Amino acid sequence: MTRARSHTGIEVRPITEAEVPDWIRAHHTGFLRTPEVREADVAARRPHMDLSRTLGAFDAGRCVATFRSFAQELTAVGGTVVPADAISQVTVTATHRRRGLLTRMMSHDLTAAKERGDVVATLIAAEYPIYGRFGFGPATWTTEWTVDVHRAGLDPRWSGPEDGGRIDLVDGDEVRKLGPELHEQLRRKQPGAIDRPEFWWQLNTGAVRLSGRPWTEPFYAVYRAADGTVRGLAGYVCDDTWSDAKQPGVTATVKELIAVTPAAERALWLHVCSLDWVTRVKSGRRAPDDLLPLLLPDPRAAAVTTHADWLWVRILDVRRALEMRTYEQPGALVLDVVDPDGLTGGRFRLETADGEASCTPTDRPADLTLNARDLASLWLGDESAVRLAALGRVREERAGAARVADALLRTSRRPWCPDMF
Repeated sequence: MTRARSHTGIEVRPITEAEVPDWIRAHHTGFLRTPEVREADVAARRPHMDLSRTLGAFDAGRCVATFRSFAQELTAVGGTVVPADAISQVTVTATHRRRGLLTRMMSHDLTAAKERGDVVATLIAAEYPIYGRFGFGPATWTTEWTVDVHRAGLDPRWSGPEDGGRIDLVDGDEVRKLGPELHEQLRRKQPGAIDRPEFWWQLNTGAVRLSGRPWTEPFYAVYRAADGTVRGLAGYVCDDTWSDAKQPGVTATVKELIAVTPAAERALWLHVCSLDWVTRVKSGRRAPDDLLPLLLPDPRAAAVTTHADWLWVRILDVRRALEMRTYEQPGALVLDVVDPDGLTGGRFRLETADGEASCTPTDRPADLTLNARDLASLWLGDESAVRLAALGRVREERAGAARVADALLRTSRRPWCPDMF
């Protein structure tokens, strides 16, 4: 048998300016993209990288693992903005797996986030099994539908909103002007939503283009209410599919649809589903309880094509996390939060009244015992403590405590994170 080379000589640390191209190459390699690094990519990415929070693992001077974090604002239940440590671009090169590199990078970053005062850490997991062992739990889910337009039962004569509003087509320049404020309105009331920096709008409207990200200019549709204010925005692309019998079979793929009123949401979906030649509409990533299927006369025309975990959360401060969200019911619960990593945890008494809460350390007997990972899944209101108890992941110390937790923590609409990061 051969022994794997010791990893004691591998250094994990923040990268230097000169190491940015090598770090990007390692990142590309980890995600099985071409390892080529163009100067244009470095120039586009570098201004948005905080090198003190960009970690690399180096073996004999070569970057073999990558990890980056940045400041993020996450909307909690009730609309409070929570400071978060957003983690992204995590890779370990195939030649250096199983050497503890991810553990070292994660420990370095979460410790720094805790010291900074971040309440939670967040990430989008490429693979499900990896991050639970670091205290992360899936806190939002995403669903994608494919709509068979011919089966949907929509009025083929529909030509625009009936509420006095209107749909206008705009270009990317206009989206960069209108989109940020519209998104701010949405994310301030949508649990699970995050902020979007200016670079997000540049990258997702084609103003900045990176290798490995093919770009097709979308159509952009804006919904204006009767008073002229912008209440919704959709971006979509269409293919050019026709049958041998010269019949259209075009698919419209929605890249983005944000709306701050039900009227705007309805109008934008009907617009996309009523385009001439379009026979299928792919919804893009939506909340699992999105209105789309029920906007159709025949909801069965919207078939689920993807349903998966999306935003993962790691609680860094139990007290602040529970006090910064709102609650629909008054009540009290003693939680014994187990955190093997020691970043947070302990026994806390949660008391809620008039939508607000206090969360204080206590030595009272626990009602529920749970891991920090499972508290993270409950925190945004999506998961059920009763369901986790049935799985053996939450332990009731007092009969009925899981139902009390659901009454306090669950929300009437599901949390949703529209964005990848």
